[in-house]
Amino acid sequence: MAGSANLNVMMKTARRVGRGLLKDFGEVEQLQVSAKGPGDFVSRADRQAEKTIREALMEARPSYGFLGEEGGMIEGEDPTRRWIVDPLDGTTNFLHGLPHWAVSIALEHKGAIVAGVVYDPVKDEMFYAEKGEGAWLNESRLRVSGRTKMIESIFATGIPFAAKKTLPASLQDLARLMPECAGVRRFGAASLDLAYVAAGRYEGYWERELHIWDIAAGMIIVTEAGGFTGAIREGNDPLVDGGLIVANSDIFDKFAKIVRAREV
Repeated sequence: MAGSANLNVMMKTARRVGRGLLKDFGEVEQLQVSAKGPGDFVSRADRQAEKTIREALMEARPSYGFLGEEGGMIEGEDPTRRWIVDPLDGTTNFLHGLPHWAVSIALEHKGAIVAGVVYDPVKDEMFYAEKGEGAWLNESRLRVSGRTKMIESIFATGIPFAAKKTLPASLQDLARLMPECAGVRRFGAASLDLAYVAAGRYEGYWERELHIWDIAAGMIIVTEAGGFTGAIREGNDPLVDGGLIVANSDIFDKFAKIVRAREV
């Protein structure tokens, strides 16, 4: 797809940063055997990736605002537009040498996400979408899964770590959902979970305690691929609320009913 100038800047930047992170990832794999471990190295790589993205995007569009996971909010001269960036989604995977992580870049205009890019450098998979233009993986058009039965469907989620307050809710979700479906996966990178729903690799995804930079790009990719998105607390905005449900159109209502059962 020949995208807009903004989308092309986003994709070019994601690829550039992805190449750098891929080199760092090779170093992480070597550091696994060291006594100190790769933690400090990965933190530096994460910060450097965001700095590179911020400089590239703000050079291309100096009036836009910028919101990054690492550096916070930078106000732009144009209050209607801002970049929303997670430079390394799946940091824990990266830290442990697991090849499942991504660069996520979204563009917001007047409070709505209008473009998104999720790039997986390990597999060289570029997921991207613009409002009204469909969703794509490299040069192929994306569509969500066509499965209509819960028992044939696979779902993804994130399990809270370090005794976060939503752990009981997530465990209850699993207890209700797993008897009704073909399986649940926990891969550790929200942006890729969303991209995989858009690609039909699994039928749905849900998670609590998310941040806007985790999901902004992935959500527009899902919707442009024909998927449905909503908040776990019905009527809320998941970009603000942080609780998200995503699925294909046939599965969404059944899936959402199960996840929302304890929220009533």
